[in-house]
Amino acid sequence: MRTELRVRASLRAPMLTMTEVARTMAKLRMELARLVISENSPEQIIFLRETEGQKRGFSIRIGVWEALAIDRKLRNTQTPRPMTHDLLENVLKNMGAKLTEIVVTQLKDDTFYAKLVLSLDGKQVEVDARPSDAIALAIHMKSPIYVEEEVLTAATPPD
Repeated sequence: MRTELRVRASLRAPMLTMTEVARTMAKLRMELARLVISENSPEQIIFLRETEGQKRGFSIRIGVWEALAIDRKLRNTQTPRPMTHDLLENVLKNMGAKLTEIVVTQLKDDTFYAKLVLSLDGKQVEVDARPSDAIALAIHMKSPIYVEEEVLTAATPPD
């Protein structure tokens, strides 16, 4: 028989398992610190940095289209028709969903993994995503970016 200890953060908050509480405490808020677009390379680079604490940071290689989508939003450049991340933002908003946050969840074999955390009809929905798309969508929708502590530790260059 399996028993699960659940914790209530407040009277209105949903019940959380100890694993969920630990996971929540193990993620750190990040910000997009820099975007590097190179005309001579198919890989572009984004730099994420902690918003508080030690201000550790790391880079992620992304594709040119995701980099350009982020750049367009940062520069507030409008396109005549919706681009891919604009389309996804419009779909989510028209469905009544909110992008609560994105989380870079794993670093495995030099590949980062992420998830979108959506709120829809009072339920939390998690969707697997490439970090480049997740970050681009977070920039578009002004949603917070998080990274799991273990990922930040593994990705941060030693001093």
